[in-house]
Amino acid sequence: MSSHFKTAALAGALFVSFAAGASAETAHILWKDLRPATQAVAEDAGLPMIAAKLPDHGETLSVNLQDRTIQLAGYALPVDRDGDLVYQFLLVPWTGACSHMPTPPPNQIVLVTPAHPYKMSEAYQPVAVTGALKPDMEKSQLFILDGVSVIQSGYAVRKADVVGVDTVPDSVVLPVNSPWSFLNKKKN
Repeated sequence: MSSHFKTAALAGALFVSFAAGASAETAHILWKDLRPATQAVAEDAGLPMIAAKLPDHGETLSVNLQDRTIQLAGYALPVDRDGDLVYQFLLVPWTGACSHMPTPPPNQIVLVTPAHPYKMSEAYQPVAVTGALKPDMEKSQLFILDGVSVIQSGYAVRKADVVGVDTVPDSVVLPVNSPWSFLNKKKN
């Protein structure tokens, strides 16, 4: 085998292993992964909002994913927008969160700043966010249906890649009598 061929083969093998490693570096997580193990009881009940009633009010964050590149699907609630361009939003685990429905605990809210403004026609659009996850207690002021609310998020993803998705794998389905149940319609 010629040395030129060996060099080309080695370079190709390194490229393949680098490309495989790059995709393996993104952790595809679920909402329960943002909650520390001490809050597993709330997850077992299937209701992430129970964590808000725990002694720490859901303010205990999971640091296992700190600074890791993650991908998380949820519902986008605009914080900073101009028309249909959204410059910052809260990613929440269920539709209607923060407006006429329980506000999730901070460890179930991610403040997202997209790398580029994200075009969004309505609140609570299902999206997937990819970027470096940072534990970061931050308060955001929202103008929602019943006035101004201040919402505390426990995590932040800055310079995020945002894409629309059809479903959120581990979302909480609202009760049928909820005024927001129309947001849970499945697309056929």
